Amino acid sequence: MHDFMIGGGLDLLKTDNHALLKKAQIGLEANYFVVRHFSVGLGTEIWTTNQKSSFVMGARWYANDKVFFRFRGLIGANDASLGLGFAHPINKDLRLEGLGDYYFGGNAFALRLGLGYILR
Repeated sequence: MHDFMIGGGLDLLKTDNHALLKKAQIGLEANYFVVRHFSVGLGTEIWTTNQKSSFVMGARWYANDKVFFRFRGLIGANDASLGLGFAHPINKDLRLEGLGDYYFGGNAFALRLGLGYILR
């Protein structure tokens, strides 16, 4: 397979956000599919306040074409997250993704919505 997927997402809700619209977290990433159901990825997380950015390394394991688990290490924020996601195909290459992530260092939970585009 050996496809790439580029994508981005925005946290819609995060338990450590104490006021509406005071802080936003945006993620950008690129994933390389080592085999059909497993990818490794690199990216960045950008915050609008306090922590400005983090380098991210991680992996995704797809249980099927729509459900996946991911683990990421955030270098800069000194944190790690474990998540469960759902990918809904819009067309052959574009996917709408919804994710739930648990951040170990911040003891926080986030819900994220994003897009992924597969480069074949």
